[in-house]
Amino acid sequence: MVKTDPLGPVRRVAVLVAGLLLLVGCNPHMYDEVPAVHDAKRAEIVDSWRCADGTEVTLRADGTAAIRLLDGQEFDFDDRWRVSGTGVWELTDERGGWNDGQHVRLTLTSRTASATRTPGPDENLDASAGPEPAPETYTWTFELQRNDRKRLLLYFFFGDPDSRSAYVLERA
Repeated sequence: MVKTDPLGPVRRVAVLVAGLLLLVGCNPHMYDEVPAVHDAKRAEIVDSWRCADGTEVTLRADGTAAIRLLDGQEFDFDDRWRVSGTGVWELTDERGGWNDGQHVRLTLTSRTASATRTPGPDENLDASAGPEPAPETYTWTFELQRNDRKRLLLYFFFGDPDSRSAYVLERA
């Protein structure tokens, strides 16, 4: 008498799905909820914000901005350009970005300089391909998060959005 395992097909499908997930490099956290802020005030946003490698963004009360060495977000980060210039910003609760809370939308309206970020040790670059030129205008959508002291942080995801690498700006 031959015994059959009634769960055999289910087990085979589960193993197949697990193997496919490993092959495509699925990030198990890619669908985690992104923290959302709903109570930010414009006065909390007005300030100078800094990140690594000399990045500084100054958001003024009149809605204008000064940008220094800010990288592109999501896949644009991979182009390695960094821009400086002037622009405008707004605090909005329109749906955009990765959460359903408020966002800071920053638009570079006048580029005054650009630079190229040095590739990191884990970046595989085609030596024959030069870096992409920096755009003349560009718009970032910053997510908002509160740290453990309830102070705001501005951030966006960079590189492959599935990797959830965050580019975080803190008050100067």
